[in-house]
Amino acid sequence: MTSQTTTDHDEIRAWVEERGGRPSVIRTEGKGGVLRIDFGEKEEAFEEIGWEEFFEIFEASKLAFLYQDETQDGETSRFNKFVDRQ
Repeated sequence: MTSQTTTDHDEIRAWVEERGGRPSVIRTEGKGGVLRIDFGEKEEAFEEIGWEEFFEIFEASKLAFLYQDETQDGETSRFNKFVDRQ
């Protein structure tokens, strides 16, 4: 159960799509917002966005994607969060 961090757009997109996720944002004042990945039933606060806008916000915010491929039990994991690049 190890987590990995990446800034690679293709790697992020593949991980999200393999798990049926959708790029989303919680809008804040001004342009952009707080990025999220939405799984399953749509979260009311989340606005689904395209990958282009998603990665524009990702880069402008200088984020990295922290994620886990499998749970401790060997199941497919959906664990992810956005962290500051270091």
